[in-house]
Amino acid sequence: MSALPLSPQVLAILSMLIEQRSGLHYGPEDRDLLAEKLSTRALDAGFDSLLDYYYFLRYDPKGPETLASLVEALLVHETYFFREPQALEVLVDELLVPEVRAGRKPRVWCAACSTGEEPLTLAMLLDSRGVLGDVSILATDLSSKALERAKSGEHNLRCLRALPPGVMGRWLDMVDGRPRVRPDLMARVEWRQLNLVDTEGYPEPGGCDAILCRNVLIYFQDDTARRVVDSITRTLRPGGHLVVGTSESLMRFGTALRCEERRGAFFYSKADS
Repeated sequence: MSALPLSPQVLAILSMLIEQRSGLHYGPEDRDLLAEKLSTRALDAGFDSLLDYYYFLRYDPKGPETLASLVEALLVHETYFFREPQALEVLVDELLVPEVRAGRKPRVWCAACSTGEEPLTLAMLLDSRGVLGDVSILATDLSSKALERAKSGEHNLRCLRALPPGVMGRWLDMVDGRPRVRPDLMARVEWRQLNLVDTEGYPEPGGCDAILCRNVLIYFQDDTARRVVDSITRTLRPGGHLVVGTSESLMRFGTALRCEERRGAFFYSKADS
């Protein structure tokens, strides 16, 4: 199937609609990729013009539902267990375990959790230190389909590619040839749909001790990323920490967060007062 024609003008208005809904940014360099993906959705919906498809998404009563489905198809769900584990291990050993030992119950928010491998990895690490029951884990994502998969506890074999010894058989079992997370571990994670570019549904201000928002901001334009970081920061308690992906940096945003390195992992901390 050949892609429908996508002029720079139509690209601009369609990509703006997508970005307003999800934060995902598509520029002129993404035109061919976006045209292919949009064409598939438009033709399936009965449109032979991407401009007509835009008008439907923008003005038809069924447009918001169709736009949500389109964004779902555009989202990238590349994740696996123990991805970039150093930051998670440092978070557990140096920040969360000391909080528990001091008699507190820290709360961690895994933003953009996709199909759940990141919060479940965190839960495994906490369980291995004997403190899982003392830490609250919130996992959110924009994609309802990704969350459905996460809540099922069933994963694909690709998610095992960085799995360390000792995990299978303790927190994971093979069921009908697919890895499945044990129910007692699943029960320790609260799953919720949330759009990072819309603060409705965010955790309460100052309610999180740590936030994981890894490999998400790279899909946003700087102004969107800055807005999201500012909103996320408000949910951190004073002295709380934000962790982003190893390929991401907040230094260019001029945020109020202080960057610190711990055992090779970078954390952005909120001032104590």
